[in-house]
Amino acid sequence: MPARKAEVCYAPFWLEKDQVWAVDFTVDGLRIRRRLGIRENGKKGEKVAIEVAKQLYFDTLEAALLSAEEDTPDSDPFFFQAAALYVQGGGSNRYLTRIMKHLGPTVRLSDLTPFRIEQIGQELQPGCLPDTVRRHVITPIKAVLNFAAGKRRRASEDNSRKRWLTPEEAERLIYFAANPHLAKLRDPDLHTLKKIAFMLGTGAGPGETVALPASGWNPATQEWWCPGEKTIYRERWVWLPQRSIDLIGEVPKEGRAFRAPDGAEYVLHDHRGGQMAEAFNKVRDAAGLGPDVVPYTLRHTWATWFYAQTGDWGRLLDLGGWHKGDTARRYKKVAPADLGNRLLAHGWDFRQKAAAPVRFGELVSV
Repeated sequence: MPARKAEVCYAPFWLEKDQVWAVDFTVDGLRIRRRLGIRENGKKGEKVAIEVAKQLYFDTLEAALLSAEEDTPDSDPFFFQAAALYVQGGGSNRYLTRIMKHLGPTVRLSDLTPFRIEQIGQELQPGCLPDTVRRHVITPIKAVLNFAAGKRRRASEDNSRKRWLTPEEAERLIYFAANPHLAKLRDPDLHTLKKIAFMLGTGAGPGETVALPASGWNPATQEWWCPGEKTIYRERWVWLPQRSIDLIGEVPKEGRAFRAPDGAEYVLHDHRGGQMAEAFNKVRDAAGLGPDVVPYTLRHTWATWFYAQTGDWGRLLDLGGWHKGDTARRYKKVAPADLGNRLLAHGWDFRQKAAAPVRFGELVSV
């Protein structure tokens, strides 16, 4: 007789006479009764035996499902199939193993009507409180049904970029963009520098930067109209600090504002932001920055800089082109308290300038 056995059907047990761990379970009418070859008793041996038994159980289950799959219409799979995929996708099998054993290999998803699910609950948890029946039977079955219907949210990680540039790192990037020969980049008219300056000063993404019309520039207000056409960004005005204006220099009269290193306009496509990556990467590498710094890092940098210096949340959303504050929070990183002053030391001033005082009755030109 087994010395001990857990609740799951595939749980191994210790054979005292033979001094070995063994299993005894049934899948699809097939009884699996065998020794596992693990002769170390105690918790350490049991832990290894559980893993081996579990793998044996699911291998046997998978074989049973594959043998039944030929007779299974795609529109109405077996509960076994859906439950196995649910577990593989990260779902819990804490209560499912018992349910799967109870239902067997022939129950289809369409058989599990609300009434039948309630019956299964009473069959598996007779005399238990309704909350226990719900937690142990009804909820796991419905989780599998929702998974099969595509209604289950998959676990995901926050893949938002964490990298942004300090003012000192940005200055190194600017230096090598202004001296492209040091980065082994042929860019005589400093087009890469101009794009970097624009993106650092406005938070524009690489895609809309390479597509930006020169006609949108308004030097009187230091604003540039970003039409948002064929990009993920909404149309808006962006505002350029004086440092960006100085680095960009003369703006073309027509066509696109920012060009490739050879002076040609970019040929736009769906993933246009990647077109500037080759030149950017050369400058980045020369500046000693890692591969985690990409053109899009400049948008995160701007958001962090702007808010650190101004504290203007509403203006951050407007200039950044974000409809929701949650999105902007993914871009604005936690910054040290002295960031605003360090930016000023390098010539970056994002603060709105107060207008000159006006006397009562004075004619003001608009």
